[in-house]
Amino acid sequence: MLYRLEIENFYSVRDLQVLDLRIPKNVPDYPERFAPIFPGAGDRAPKVVALFGANGSGKSSVLKALAFIPWFLRESFQNKGALPCERFNDEESANKPIRLAIEAGGLMNLSFAAQNAATHTDDDFGTYRYELELLPKNGEIRTVTREVLRQRRRGQGKWVKVFERAGDKTIQGSRTFTLSGFSQVIDKIRPDASVVATLALFEHEPSKILLQAAETVFRNILIDRTDFTDQGVVQFLAQNPSAVDALNRELQRIDVGVEQMQVVQTATGPAALFKHEGLHANMPWQLESQGTRSFIKIFPLLLLALQKGGIAIVDELDLSIHPLILPEIVRWFYDKERNANTAQLWTSCHSVSLLDDLTKEEIVFCEKDRLGISRIYSLMDIQAVRRSDNLYRKYLGGTYGAVPQIG
Repeated sequence: MLYRLEIENFYSVRDLQVLDLRIPKNVPDYPERFAPIFPGAGDRAPKVVALFGANGSGKSSVLKALAFIPWFLRESFQNKGALPCERFNDEESANKPIRLAIEAGGLMNLSFAAQNAATHTDDDFGTYRYELELLPKNGEIRTVTREVLRQRRRGQGKWVKVFERAGDKTIQGSRTFTLSGFSQVIDKIRPDASVVATLALFEHEPSKILLQAAETVFRNILIDRTDFTDQGVVQFLAQNPSAVDALNRELQRIDVGVEQMQVVQTATGPAALFKHEGLHANMPWQLESQGTRSFIKIFPLLLLALQKGGIAIVDELDLSIHPLILPEIVRWFYDKERNANTAQLWTSCHSVSLLDDLTKEEIVFCEKDRLGISRIYSLMDIQAVRRSDNLYRKYLGGTYGAVPQIG
């Protein structure tokens, strides 16, 4: 469970922004909405994090930061050219480092034997902190100046180093992240690639486990929105019949007028057909409504996160989707059976009516000043917000900030 995100000099975020979503211990438990950050932990975090704010306020910058870290961990070695991110666009920030950090819960032992153990005690879990620092140069970002992973058993005490990298060659391991026998590999780590991404290619066991964790983050944004293409989502469904079954159950429940979707093989590849009540012939994909197609394109991200206990990062969840359907999608992450592995949903949203279906612990606001600098804050950071408050009305009234200024 991810509970903390730090961003500095990244897209519209110039100054350090810290989003700490740990829920105070005096807050009543909402087990369907909150979950321990690791099994047995006293600290909790929300299963759903929804970002609200005006257009261009920084919502996508937050999601890009959250998406970039797992991308860097697993794919940076294969990357060609500059890293897919940007620093803040002013002269002062041109040569300042980009800094990102996350904190999340997990197993402390980075070995496959530990990961596959049938039973674990509470002492086997704790928190991790991953920090990444990149240096812009000549308008491009190609150099890692710092990469460090730390852990705290049971989330208590001082942070203990797992590995630390200063520049491209100075790398220190630990008992948890032994580098014995990998000295020649360390020399191959490029200044624009992750230690984890590189060592995993050479069968370094702890790195492979960390890479697997990064692979449980499913997103539709990195530099820009990266939704499934029409053919891409049909291809995914063709290869995953169980996903088609799950999708059909949801299409029937949310009442978009579709009785069933099926994927058939044609001379040009798989094609999607939709059966509608009252219509004589099945409808092809291109004649289906934009809202239904938008829902189907994000469905694999949500399904995979729920199945694997990962994170779904969805930019503009409400794009072309009816506001009454949004709470239903959010409720998937509250359902103990559907979300047995405590997956998280991080999403940006313009449909402020969704505020009526969220608690203050699940709400994050983004606002931008006249210099183009984004500020990120949780509704928990605002004093005297009561459970009985009409969050929708107060937000539109400007009580919480982060609303468009017109005129």
